[in-house]
Amino acid sequence: MNYEETLQYLYSRLPEYQRIGHAAYKEGLDNSLALDAYFDYPHQKYKTIHIGGTNGKGSTSHLLAAILQQAGYKVGLYTSPHLVDFRERIRVNGEMVDKSYVVDFVEKYREAFEPIHPSFFELTMEMGFLYFAKQKVDVAVIEVGLGGRLDSTNIISPDLSVITNIGIEHTQYLGNTLSKIAGEKAGIIKPYTPVVIGEIENEDVRRVFVEKAAAQHAPIVFAENNNDFHAQKTSSGWIFQCKEYPGLIDELGGFVQEKNAKTVLTAVEELKKMGYGIPKDAVYDGFAHVVELTGLMGRWQRVQDKPKIVCDTAHNAHGIRYIGKQLESEKYDRLHIVFGVVKDKDLQAILPLLPKNAEYYFTKPSVERALDEKILAKEAANHQLWGNTFHNVADAVHAARKKATENDFIFIGGSSFVVADALPLFINPS
Repeated sequence: MNYEETLQYLYSRLPEYQRIGHAAYKEGLDNSLALDAYFDYPHQKYKTIHIGGTNGKGSTSHLLAAILQQAGYKVGLYTSPHLVDFRERIRVNGEMVDKSYVVDFVEKYREAFEPIHPSFFELTMEMGFLYFAKQKVDVAVIEVGLGGRLDSTNIISPDLSVITNIGIEHTQYLGNTLSKIAGEKAGIIKPYTPVVIGEIENEDVRRVFVEKAAAQHAPIVFAENNNDFHAQKTSSGWIFQCKEYPGLIDELGGFVQEKNAKTVLTAVEELKKMGYGIPKDAVYDGFAHVVELTGLMGRWQRVQDKPKIVCDTAHNAHGIRYIGKQLESEKYDRLHIVFGVVKDKDLQAILPLLPKNAEYYFTKPSVERALDEKILAKEAANHQLWGNTFHNVADAVHAARKKATENDFIFIGGSSFVVADALPLFINPS
């Protein structure tokens, strides 16, 4: 098989939750443990850092990877989902895994892994772990897929765990309250392993983390307790001021990045306490050049200037709230929003957060989980959000670009998969 045929095999033979939803969800770690034993526990051959939470996992993972890379470490980075190329999930020092490795892995090991019946995520995670071992990375930053306690990545024994924040998501698997969801996310807290907690908006959630950390004898640090931190929003990103890193420039422009930055800086200090050599220059360079260093996409990403077009992968109420605030801060003549979601999203929580002064282009991303654009438009109308429907993202984007003038603003989002469908319209996927 060539690379494209190998990907088609992976998508067709292995159930992928992110694309088809519940039918692909597998509770428990049995498959991951079986695969890990077959491949001789590759993640034990290097240090790991585990990143969980509701939102901000991707940005936090990429920022930490960029900082460690600039500190001189050889860094593996495992994230999901990908936006344009499958290989975005598995990177070493920012470089995507070779196509030949993906092909060779499947050809060499399919007879061994097929009887285990792994999910898409379980197998590609192990593919990444093995690749990092073969590349002899010093440390790998591993992003949780879904939840924490029962997520496939929870087989690792990291040097540090990070939980960015807690919001309502995936209630059918994680529970229908913030405390229950926090309990699942807290499952990545390991015995005697420090844990950094980012944004906390609920005392019940704080209590869940404190109790779990105490039970595991895990030192716990709350990033929000750091009062020596001030943020200034600029047209190109952020400037953060703190005693250790005055004038720290972050090229990521989203409002949520203020919280992410505080979490990352707290994590860096914990890693330094463990003996990680992270000079100040590495922190400055990592924040200033995270996109170039790691290939991060889809976080308040500007893809065109006139009219200004931005896409963002925020896909639940906790994330969309920040998008709404960000759109309020933008200057434009008219606002156009290309918007689509998947079926399991809580529209009654998301839709009230969207601006009413926009023209909407309701659409459907190209995954089986996608919500029909006409159903979305009908629900949106109940919240005074009006617009036309488009059967695919490309048509919706084309219509918005055709109607917008150069002083307008186009936002593309609602789902990672909407962004994934839109990005190839603006960038060369190769």
